[in-house]
Amino acid sequence: MVVKAQPESKIKRRLFGRPFASHEEEHQLLPKRLALPVFASDPLSSVAYATEEAMLVLALAGSAAFDLLTPLSLAIATLLLIVIVSYRQTIKAYPDGGGAFIVANDNLGIRTGTVAASALLVDYVLTVSVSVAAGVAAITSAAPDLIPWRVEIALGFVALLTLANLRGVKEASTLFAVPTYLFVITVGIMLVMGFVECLDGECPQAISSGEEVVPVVGAVGLFLVLRAFASGSTALTGVEAIANGVQAFREPKSHNAATTLSIMGAISITMFLGISTLARWFEVQISEETIDEYGTVISQIGRAAFDGGVGFYALQVFTAAILILAANTAYQDFPRLSAILARHKLMPRQYLNRGDRLVFSNGILTLALIASALLVAFDAEVSRLIQLYVVGVFTAFTLSQTGMVRHWLRTREPGWRRSVVINVVGAVTTGVVLVVVATVKFVHGAWIVLLAVPVLVWAMLSIRRHYMGVAAQLRHVRLEAEHRPTRIIVLVAHHDEGTDRALRYAERVNAEAVTCVHAEEARSDDLVYTWDAGHPGHHLEILPGEKESISRRVVNRIRRERDEHPDTIITAILADRVRTRSILAPFAHRHSLAIKSRLLFEPGVVVTDLNVMRRSRRSKLLSVPIGRIEQIVLISDMTRPIREALTYAQSLGSPVTAVHIDVDPTQRDKLRQQWELAGYDLPLVILSSPYRNIIEPLVTYLRERRRTAAPGTLISAILPEFVVPGRITQLLHNQTGLAIKGVLAGEAGIAVTSVPFHLRPSNGRLHDRG
Repeated sequence: MVVKAQPESKIKRRLFGRPFASHEEEHQLLPKRLALPVFASDPLSSVAYATEEAMLVLALAGSAAFDLLTPLSLAIATLLLIVIVSYRQTIKAYPDGGGAFIVANDNLGIRTGTVAASALLVDYVLTVSVSVAAGVAAITSAAPDLIPWRVEIALGFVALLTLANLRGVKEASTLFAVPTYLFVITVGIMLVMGFVECLDGECPQAISSGEEVVPVVGAVGLFLVLRAFASGSTALTGVEAIANGVQAFREPKSHNAATTLSIMGAISITMFLGISTLARWFEVQISEETIDEYGTVISQIGRAAFDGGVGFYALQVFTAAILILAANTAYQDFPRLSAILARHKLMPRQYLNRGDRLVFSNGILTLALIASALLVAFDAEVSRLIQLYVVGVFTAFTLSQTGMVRHWLRTREPGWRRSVVINVVGAVTTGVVLVVVATVKFVHGAWIVLLAVPVLVWAMLSIRRHYMGVAAQLRHVRLEAEHRPTRIIVLVAHHDEGTDRALRYAERVNAEAVTCVHAEEARSDDLVYTWDAGHPGHHLEILPGEKESISRRVVNRIRRERDEHPDTIITAILADRVRTRSILAPFAHRHSLAIKSRLLFEPGVVVTDLNVMRRSRRSKLLSVPIGRIEQIVLISDMTRPIREALTYAQSLGSPVTAVHIDVDPTQRDKLRQQWELAGYDLPLVILSSPYRNIIEPLVTYLRERRRTAAPGTLISAILPEFVVPGRITQLLHNQTGLAIKGVLAGEAGIAVTSVPFHLRPSNGRLHDRG
């Protein structure tokens, strides 16, 4: 049986737009005209400050050192050309994308690949921080009164970028395309006008041309030249973005990506060399002391070329826009790379999940949070953030090109000798630049990146070991689940409607024994008296102890029951009164929350929530006692944890239906085959979820079952839960069960039962009580 689910209708739809079904993914792929501003906004914007960064370093040796700008710019442009040609080779060899990580992983091993990935992730975070900070600096330079609010303004721009990207790749690209193209056009006009005026006989002079920059160091040394080269190499940031995001292009993907990379390279090199040349011809003078007085290099060139007219102000506006929108390159590639890493078990699986708009929402939000933290920590100052930049990207460049050399030597495809030469040159040059950048920027902040990358590598490899260890242990456990009788412990807080329903539930299922337990918080004489009068057939066991918490006493009692009856399953039943249908409902009762949190990590213990809605005292509606129970088991596959839940449900004796949420056709077809082979004599319902949402289709189905059921029928949702040792490592697994329990907590007439399957290291084996 297959049931179609409707898309969610929530307030956030107004903010993010309607959800996209999985089959609409093809329509979200980008043509070259939209892919260029999306993936090239970072490298194109780098030309707005790359020349300036090199000149600020040369300024330490005085105005005479600016003569070195031209050869330095030519060297940087040559390096940029080498990297672009090399990445075209990467796209050709790896048309599925992945960039430096995939190349390094396939050819140099998982550890080296993880280094490349870590460097890229750090660089993407810095791209957002630096770009937004630079854009805000451009705004505050025009409106100095806003300087005290630059952090808040920067965070606002991060929020806007995050919102735009959560709405979808294509929508973000359409939104950001116009400012990017206007920036390129304006800079192009500025360069043409500047060169034309110079060729007519006399170049216009920059506003700072008469200023003499006083040297701080004695002479121009090799170290200063290398430092200027390293600072100017910011022009290369973001070049790898297209190679990482090949899958975002329309077919033919690799051809379109390579073409877009070439176009981006041609524009970037032209603009960079043009700005550097006019900076010398217009005799731009700049230093840390004079930049606030005269403005940035590109603004000085624009003021002279446009003679301070409308073109100059348009240049300022579009420069500020492109600097901020440069962060969009990172917003495209950080989530995509995170998903690739999650597929390789190097990041939590949650990064594989696509949001309503077919984007990797978790990656987008993670990027926004970390970048925002950096902006706050560094007070949104470009001069402080820029020192952390470039190291990560050149690490990825070097490892990627080295991996490509190994690839060509291994595959020896047609033309491999030419490809080897290209990539060898790329690896050597980027490797040299990496050493230079790391050396000259180390004390200025690069040490933070050099420390962060190994920490990330360690974390990723630890995550991978965890996932691989879990998979290895699961292969050693027998597939079939063994039937075990159930012993029920009803946790009594008050003598109320919830407790009555819990007892009704216990009486309607097959149970070896039913025990009612109350953890004494104060004097319980009244409760005991009313209990004996209302439930003479069930003895109420009091758990005394003022020094121990209620949750500890309850958990210890359940442990004792389990240890005394090791061949049974202990079911703890809680029945709290909730006031509203809210995802926060489970947090309304702190004692119950503490008990359930601790019991999740107790093997052989199942927890059933029988929450009841708190009714007004004036309500005349009578509570309908439980007369029938229908059990719904949520299944994703036919592994041992799922079979444990199915066997438990069958042992209770009530009708059982298995439900699968179809978010992946491949997984659905595989499940159908496994279900037939398993031989369960139970109905299987498949809920279609084209919007990749598990909770909404399930809740809709449960509500419909409740609506059509006979009065007094309790719908019991049984959720298999996979539990690993340690509360931190538990976060590495999708918390779907927790989210479902939160949503269903306030649903009257629907119970939720968690059937955990515990993985415990025990002589390297799976903890298997069966």
